[in-house]
Parts: sequence; C-alpha cells; structure tokens
Amino acid sequence: MLVQVCLYFYCKCLWRSLKFVVRKLTGRCELQRICYSMKPGAGRTMKIETSLRSSKNKLLQSSLSVHPDAIEKTIDAIMDLKKINPDVNPQLSISLQACLLQIVGYRNLIAEVEKLRREPYDSEDPRHEEMLLKLWKCLKPDSPLEARISKQWCEIGFQGDDPKTDFRGMGLLGLYNLLYFAEHDAAAAQQILLDSLQPKYREVTKEDLSKCSKAEWEKKKFDKAIGYSFAIVGINITDLAYNLLVSGALKTHFYNVAPEAPTLTHFQQTFCYLMHEFHKFWIDEDPLDIMEFNRVREKFHKRVLKQLQNPDMALCPHFAASESLINL
Repeated sequence: MLVQVCLYFYCKCLWRSLKFVVRKLTGRCELQRICYSMKPGAGRTMKIETSLRSSKNKLLQSSLSVHPDAIEKTIDAIMDLKKINPDVNPQLSISLQACLLQIVGYRNLIAEVEKLRREPYDSEDPRHEEMLLKLWKCLKPDSPLEARISKQWCEIGFQGDDPKTDFRGMGLLGLYNLLYFAEHDAAAAQQILLDSLQPKYREVTKEDLSKCSKAEWEKKKFDKAIGYSFAIVGINITDLAYNLLVSGALKTHFYNVAPEAPTLTHFQQTFCYLMHEFHKFWIDEDPLDIMEFNRVREKFHKRVLKQLQNPDMALCPHFAASESLINL
C-alpha cells in the first residue's frame, strides 16, 4: 500500500515537471496544446475536462461547474491566469468556449434527466394523463382507447390495466422517452410494436421430433413470441440510457454530436437509437423466450459500452428522430 502511494505521488510530481518543461519548450500551456493539436469532438473536450479537473488552481477546477451564462467570463479569467493574449490567440477562446459548453451542458443534462426520473407519474395531474393518452394515439392511431383503465394497455406492452404502476422505476422519464419515440419516429415505433407481438415460428428438426410427437411440436412451435412487452422494454431501455449518461459513457457520443451543450432532445434521440438497435439485437440473438431478457440486455449494454470507448464514436443517426444529429 505504501509503495502504491509513493508511486502515485512520484508519477504526479513527474507529470507536473514534464508539463512545466513542455510549456517552456513550446511556449504554450496544456490547454493551448490540446486545442491546437486536436480536432473538435469528444477527444478534445474530454482532454480539456481532465486537464481542468486535475489542476491545482481553483479557478480552473471550478470552471467545470459554472453557469452557462458565466462561461465567457470564465474563459476571460482563464486567459488572464495563463497570460494568453486573446488578440494573438483568438481561436483558443472559441475552442475553450465550445468545450466548456459541452462539459457544463452534460452536467446540467444529468440534473434534468434525474429530475424527470424522480418525478412519479400522477394520474391526478392532467399533464401526465394527456401524455399517456397521446402515447396510445401515436402507437395505435386506428384503435380508440375504450377507457382510461383498460386491458387494452397490454396491447402496447404495459403489464396491467393502468400503466401508471409501470412507471415507478423511471418515473416520468420513461413516459417522456416512449412518447418522444412514438411521436418523432412513429413508423419505426409502430413497426417495432407490431414485431414484438408476432408469434415466433420455429422449424421442426429431426432431433426435435425425436423428443416429442409432431402434435406436441405443432402446439409448442408457436408459443414463443419475438417476444417482449414494448412499453416495459422501453422503460427498461430508458434505465440503460440513464445509466450510460450518469456513468459518463455517453460523453463520447454527445461531445461528438452536440456542437454546444447536449440537451434533453439529444438524450431522447439516443433513447430512440437504443430502442431501434436493441430490437435488432434481440432478433439476432434469437432468445427462447422473455426469460432471457436480462442476459440479452446485459450483452447489448456491453456492446454499446465498447462502441463508446472509441473517442470518435457517434451513435449512428440512421432513423427519423436523429436526422438532426451531426458528427463534428
């Protein structure tokens, strides 16, 4: 343990000494070297974030949590601290502003998403009820809902006759995401809903027939669905997206697609992407039944995490809801 502590402080001192030498040789501070040597995007913004966080200077550390309206003033203070002439280095302040907008915006997005997650669904709130009924209309435009409390809700993947109980885990965030998907990517949402309700035909093999009679197989081969409850899986994928956001894994994606601060819309578009990709992944995995959901979800989660380890990664905007996303 003592050796590890000594090694840590040795490396830290060595790193600071190296930074001092490099600055003397190049005439540029670390922030300048990052901004001038890297293209805009996650790689650059994450290095700026690391540099500011690891600084001993309180101004640099606190710049990661300033109010968005104070970013410009904060950059001026950083330029003064580093003795950088803005007239000689005009691009630096522009690059730093873009990076800080993304960093601060990501923190604010976490707070906004967390607030929605903590807000429970309230059937006495007209706004909540309006959103829920709108979800039905978007997913089942040709099938009127006969009553607010109805077994019809099971047709879009809720567990019972009143969906409010299914939102307990993710609060309003689950409803916000489902409605966004149903509204902004209606064709895909309706198709995925339809697919999730279809029987899954399994071919009869000689080995299968040897284990049971043909009559028994005819009964069994249609009892597996593609096989999940659309709304419940949507709430579950909301949980996956939330954890990716809070863990910082989504920084790679957001810093590559949001030229300034990532917003709730970016998060909802990411949810749409994850729903689209999970549906394809589920079919490719060909699970026997819904009991394999946790295994498939975990495998899907690991695949997304691996993709996001690439600093140039932007989750592909190949569906209607994400046409506005741009990879810088």
